[in-house]
Amino acid sequence: MDSGLYAAYTGLLARTQALDTAANNLANAGTTGFRAQRDYFSGVLAGGIDQDTSPDASQVGQSVNGFGILGGNLLDMGQGQLTTTGDPLNFALQGQGFFAIQTANGVRYTRDGSFMRSATGVLETSAGEPVLDINQKSITIPSGTVHVGPDGNISVATANGSAIVAQVGIFDFSDRSALAAEGTNRFSADGAKPIAGKAALVQGAIEGSNEDAIHGTMQMVLVQRQAEMMQKALSVFDNSFDKVAAEDLPRV
Repeated sequence: MDSGLYAAYTGLLARTQALDTAANNLANAGTTGFRAQRDYFSGVLAGGIDQDTSPDASQVGQSVNGFGILGGNLLDMGQGQLTTTGDPLNFALQGQGFFAIQTANGVRYTRDGSFMRSATGVLETSAGEPVLDINQKSITIPSGTVHVGPDGNISVATANGSAIVAQVGIFDFSDRSALAAEGTNRFSADGAKPIAGKAALVQGAIEGSNEDAIHGTMQMVLVQRQAEMMQKALSVFDNSFDKVAAEDLPRV
């Protein structure tokens, strides 16, 4: 059997999966704090069988293992564009790091700093989830003028003066591959322990997606064309096998 069939098949499989990733990235080009996912590739049977390069080795096995398929997706941790909002409770991160929020499913991490103050003074997300401080405790902000420094320290000015009331937690991970996307802009850490992040907090701004619509559209078109080429290649091999079955095999 022609080994080109394996190349065309694995190529089509990889491009089909990559098309889903590209579509998701493009759909979230306008999502605050979104982190795009990028494809990586691996051998079809990576780790499944040894690569025997001897003259008597199976050519089919070598051919299958020689073609790459989509191994999965990795989060792109590149910086998104910051947009000024003027809201004192909107925070953006410049550099590597995440905010921590307390959800019904446990602590999750996000770059979306569109926060607000609840009726009881708790700093929370638009979904009512508390934002956590450096000790992973909820933050209560009293009434007054709020100022937040680059290190996350929150000070509130009142008629009696100004005082630091809390420090927004900025966390990072020594191995960011432990992060798994949940929804559009939050991540679970899969048991990995957070460390102090080095990002600087910017008050009165939010960070957009790190996938722009132009790049996302171009990637979609490219992957679609590649998938179409793989489909045509498979069609050629299919027609070739039909010819062999109809013309050559009866002669045997």
